[in-house]
Amino acid sequence: MNVNQASSTGTERHPAIAALLSLILPGLGQAWQGNLARGGGVFAVVISALATTVWYGHPTWYIIPAALWMWNVWDCLRIPSGAPAWAAAILWLSMAYGIGWQVTEINLSALAQNGERAASILQPMLQPDFIIKRQNRTQYSVRVQVPCSPNPPRAQSTINGVTITASPDCVVVGENILVTARGLQPNFPTEVTWVTPTGGVIMLGENNAKMLTLNSDEQGNLTVMFPVPTGIQASEEFVQDYRIALTQVETLPGYELSPNGKYILQGIYETLALALLATALGALLALPLSFLAARNLMGSNPITYSIYVLTRTFLNIFRSIEALILAIIFVIIVGLGPFPGMLALTIHTTAALGKLYSEVIEGIDPGPIEAVRATGANWAQTVRYAVIPQIVPSFTALTIYRWDINVRSSTIIGFVGGGGIGFFLWQWILLGDYRAVSASFITIAVVVIIMDFFSAQLRVQLH
Repeated sequence: MNVNQASSTGTERHPAIAALLSLILPGLGQAWQGNLARGGGVFAVVISALATTVWYGHPTWYIIPAALWMWNVWDCLRIPSGAPAWAAAILWLSMAYGIGWQVTEINLSALAQNGERAASILQPMLQPDFIIKRQNRTQYSVRVQVPCSPNPPRAQSTINGVTITASPDCVVVGENILVTARGLQPNFPTEVTWVTPTGGVIMLGENNAKMLTLNSDEQGNLTVMFPVPTGIQASEEFVQDYRIALTQVETLPGYELSPNGKYILQGIYETLALALLATALGALLALPLSFLAARNLMGSNPITYSIYVLTRTFLNIFRSIEALILAIIFVIIVGLGPFPGMLALTIHTTAALGKLYSEVIEGIDPGPIEAVRATGANWAQTVRYAVIPQIVPSFTALTIYRWDINVRSSTIIGFVGGGGIGFFLWQWILLGDYRAVSASFITIAVVVIIMDFFSAQLRVQLH
């Protein structure tokens, strides 16, 4: 209602009265003038700004809701055009971005202050660990008891003419141990490592953080002394057999996958299989649900409409729960591995595709549906002859697109134990192996690019 309309009814909508009302309550003056939509919008803008600043609690930011409140009064005084909306938008966005900047604790100087740390991460990533020169690895080892049993065996072994002796035969954590080897390849770098009973490898270099590498002499002999690593699990009552391993690596012509490269291929295969299986199962489950969630098919009577509401509610609930959260729950239930990740993605895919499929059904041409119903066809016959022919191309394109999404999602799901390449990636991040992290990033990017290209081509063919 405008000013002239208000006067014709015998009630004068004076701008000063409207301004006074808006001074008491934002938007009230606009509503009193008959512009309910503008009044509601003004109220929402001012109150949301005030609520945000109250929540944040910093007195300086109260300037913004105060300025918006004054803009609201000014808006009532500028009848009938009103105050420029861009002024309120600038004020509200200034508050939102300003408080958001402080809440997220953005600190650009931290990037410069931690440049050395960033370089220690980024430099290894420039040398991705995926392929290496072909190598011939020869390893020899000798068993050592920690701690000593009543009658410890001799710490000596002979393998393929190479004899390794450790002295003493048994040790305790922190004690020095002398290792001698005879018959190694002469004048050749040799890695010395400590191997746990479970097969874990502990480096013996500085602070057990670097590889201990020594050269054998001209006769193929090597002698080294080092302390038993302090980080191993050892108990006075429980004797365990550890190994001291000597490894010589010979470089051969050509290249091959590195050990991490093999893990990457295994992980990416698991990721693709996990995403494919979850997409296929999710699409099969979403297909019948989508018909029940389509209003144009289910809105004809109260019973079918009730089914429509229940189905929509089900899809919205499970679609709102992120697949990562579902994966954490299933990891607790069934344990680590690709299976919980597949279950999580299947549920989320079912809900997401169910909604997308139903929207495709709701957007189809109603003509064929009305024509089939006019012949006396039942609900199933209507779907079979009037709906399915129209939806097959769109359903196929959406399913392919969802597989693309699931490949990326399954990478993150692996971070919580859901299998795939994400599981290996998380381990390498924890271990600080950024060369393997870089190789994983590149592999994931290449796979996603290839999938995106072929899925785009397929969607073009379908349309």
